[in-house]
Amino acid sequence: MALQEHTIKEIDIDDIIRKKAGSKSKYIPHFLIDLLKRIIHQEFINTYLRQGYVGVDFCKHCIEYLGANVNVEGRENLPADGRYYTFVCNHPLGAVDGVTLGWVIGEQYDGKIKYLVNDLLMSLEGLAPLCVPINKLGKNGRNFPAMVEGAFSGDNHVIMFPAGLCSRKMDDGQIRDIAWSKSFIAKSVQHHRDVVPVHFEGQLTDRFYRVARFCKKMHLPNFAQILLPDEMYRSKGKTYTVKIGKPIAWQTFDKSQTPLQWAQWVQNKVYEL
Repeated sequence: MALQEHTIKEIDIDDIIRKKAGSKSKYIPHFLIDLLKRIIHQEFINTYLRQGYVGVDFCKHCIEYLGANVNVEGRENLPADGRYYTFVCNHPLGAVDGVTLGWVIGEQYDGKIKYLVNDLLMSLEGLAPLCVPINKLGKNGRNFPAMVEGAFSGDNHVIMFPAGLCSRKMDDGQIRDIAWSKSFIAKSVQHHRDVVPVHFEGQLTDRFYRVARFCKKMHLPNFAQILLPDEMYRSKGKTYTVKIGKPIAWQTFDKSQTPLQWAQWVQNKVYEL
């Protein structure tokens, strides 16, 4: 499969800053650029990217590169009837959970998967073949409905993190997704796709949650996202558990509740796994 346009093989902070800041980039102190490189672990990530893995292999070897261990419970719930399903999962880690699902589900179905993800992930050459962008405001915004429709009407299983961003620490101290988008309900019903709930056990550092909360309180951009590569780096050697639930028939999502209410209902089912 052809790679998406404008994919990158390596991360180059210097080049990104030059392109974003233009002539003003020369005024950015070198120590700040070096700090950003350390925060995102540019060389650590590029060492992996240079290995050239693509698709499900990218996901599998990424977990191996991190030395992370993954326990999967409920493999018997992965359908084997030849139909295509919608897999929905909580999003506690923002990166490792995504590539883990790509590996587990992708291997089960011979790579016939599509992520609905932010445009940013599509820029990685190794992941691009598995991705459908869901950034409504970016350059693909006009094509957003058609691309989502194509994913659900196509011959691939769809993997979604309906929260749209990684989990947050709630006021009661619980780590949980924000309210889920209703789109997976509407599209799964439209295309008669049963929904498979998946729960990923894990959490980020308190630092991440503090920054995320501060940005929200001060109405700032989501600067916590910058910390996600470092959070991924900190996952080295950790053990995670993925729990796969029984498929939920698309007919379940009837008119007794709105699609948004059904989405929250499915989220609750995920956290019950």
